[in-house]
Amino acid sequence: MYLISPNKKQFKANLHCHSTVSDGKLTPEDLKEAYKARGYSVLAITDHEAPCAHNELSDEDFLMLTGYEAYIRHTADCAYNRYSSEIHLNLFAKDPQNETMICYNPSYCKYIPQEHKDALKKAGSQKTREFSTEYINEFIKTAKDNGYLVSYNHPYWSMESQEDILAYDGCFSMEMINFSSYVENCLEHNGQLYDALLLAGKRIFCHGADDNHNNYPFDSPYNDSFGGATVILADELKYDKMIDAMESGEMYSTMGPEIKEVYFDGVNIHIECSEVSKVLVYYGSKNPSKLYAKKGESITSADFAADPQLRYIRVSVIDKDGNRADTRGYFRNELGLEAL
Repeated sequence: MYLISPNKKQFKANLHCHSTVSDGKLTPEDLKEAYKARGYSVLAITDHEAPCAHNELSDEDFLMLTGYEAYIRHTADCAYNRYSSEIHLNLFAKDPQNETMICYNPSYCKYIPQEHKDALKKAGSQKTREFSTEYINEFIKTAKDNGYLVSYNHPYWSMESQEDILAYDGCFSMEMINFSSYVENCLEHNGQLYDALLLAGKRIFCHGADDNHNNYPFDSPYNDSFGGATVILADELKYDKMIDAMESGEMYSTMGPEIKEVYFDGVNIHIECSEVSKVLVYYGSKNPSKLYAKKGESITSADFAADPQLRYIRVSVIDKDGNRADTRGYFRNELGLEAL
């Protein structure tokens, strides 16, 4: 059973990006050019509360995904408080033409012109947004009912408790790495939280993203582009194929390393990857399987006997600079194993 199949193409994507449509410094055209030049095949420009399709920028070698970033804060006027929790969600449109605004609120929708706001199709409650589990779950459901995949963004930066996050339902994936936040705090790799979600039985995937605003040039140490990505596994570069792959978890999160193959035969796990220093397989226990390279050497493959009592399988590889790539968690029933 292939968890990461060598028979599928790997398309590098940035699924979280901001342009001059909201608070980013580069135009959509500039962003496409920059990412395409660096080997990416997919880009989702997810401007704040600004549903905007950029389909005209797609070509045979590069695909734009339609979406936007929604957020909910504690106050009705959407005031930013660096010491307060908030929630940010990316909405990825299954239909590339879908620009539906979910639960429109003028206090949040501050970047696009009024005529654009007026023209947008709107769905869901138009009341003041509430920072409550009930309201957030209603928001997520409304987005899904109106043709979006919903992801949970930068959990460390958002400062929500693990208990709060566990109470949300309907997100298909969470950001394992959010590079912009990682540049800011060096803590926005969320492996511990992801394992907590899996151990709680949450069937949620993980992915990586830049969340770049480009306030600094590409050669600056504070640059927030090209450091967090999602690799999507599909047969061809088509909009529906990318969405289908994302929705079914055919993807992995990376800060650079490649995971070329993960194979599980019911007993043993085989992994092929780019040159790394560490390979780990997490099972939902205290003790992952691991293989570490000797000083000055590297690893490109690893084999492990799986823990028979595994709750799930999740693979991580780490290169010499500490950059990680992470698969999603695969539960026992997906692996053809009997329940514990």
